[in-house]
Amino acid sequence: MKTALLGKTLDELNDAVKELGMPAFSARQIAQWLYGKKVSSIDEMTNLSLRNRELLKEHYEVGAALPVHAMRSADGTVKYLFRTPEGNFVESVYIPDGERATLCVSSQVGCKMNCKFCMTGKQGYAGSLTVTQILNQIYSIPERDSLTNVVFMGMGEPFDNLDAVLRALEILTSDYGYAWSPKRITVSTVGLRRGLERFLAESDCHLAVSLHSPFPSQRAELMPAERAFPITEIVNVLRNYDFSKQRRLSFEYILFGGVNDSLVYAKELVKLLRGLDCRINLIRFHAIPGVDLQGADMETMTAFRDYLTKHGIFATIRASRGEDIFAACGMLSTAEQQAEKERNLVKQ
Repeated sequence: MKTALLGKTLDELNDAVKELGMPAFSARQIAQWLYGKKVSSIDEMTNLSLRNRELLKEHYEVGAALPVHAMRSADGTVKYLFRTPEGNFVESVYIPDGERATLCVSSQVGCKMNCKFCMTGKQGYAGSLTVTQILNQIYSIPERDSLTNVVFMGMGEPFDNLDAVLRALEILTSDYGYAWSPKRITVSTVGLRRGLERFLAESDCHLAVSLHSPFPSQRAELMPAERAFPITEIVNVLRNYDFSKQRRLSFEYILFGGVNDSLVYAKELVKLLRGLDCRINLIRFHAIPGVDLQGADMETMTAFRDYLTKHGIFATIRASRGEDIFAACGMLSTAEQQAEKERNLVKQ
């Protein structure tokens, strides 16, 4: 089986060409073909000699794979489904919004965090994506050259697959790779402490922390990770970091009707986050099967936002997108996995 070039850092490409006896400068040439010109085959790398291309092809391939399915929303949102070599499915979502075009990418197949409101968590955990599989979500969609932003907010917990995520971020932001500003990338987490501390030390990309309740007991019901990684401890870690420069800190807060949407919660959020240079993104809940949670109405969300803003915390209401195409994360992949099982049963 050949090894994928997509997802290799410059250091790894240097090692590869050295092992094959190719000139050292070939590594940067290959990186340019991959991340600058986004070729689909080694044959397209025409500034490598024919001999070296043939040599490279004996051991390597580009490693890109097209999505197996795409669902298009009336609002322009596109949800892509990718199949892993193991036969699992992961999603990415393209979200156009005026001059902004964001891609939401996944970092794992399923998730260990089992948040009550998340369909991905209901799948359980099947494995972490490789750097190749993470970058392929960007590399292999038709809109790749129009992207302005990438958010790691899809399936999985990025800090539970941090080695691969950090290598993907390196390629996206390095001069030999995509050469994007770290300001174009946001990584979301439930708050795995060691991963958080390492991310803050090794990356300059934006950070988003899933919060969803300022009360620990209720947050633990919604997000079991609270028991191992209390939000108060996460906030204390963040207080010791200077967010006044380039990196942006935000908190994600889904408003559930009658659960965490009263001004009591807004007041507690102000207490919890007082003094932090941050923003709060208020999110409408997309219902998922088997979960007795409902979204808050717009009037409630507006009052919640206005209270936070009045008390010194910049808050926005995130527009809902793609509600007609399995909007909630994990819905499409879950449906496809179920369909695959049914097809296999019919074959038997």
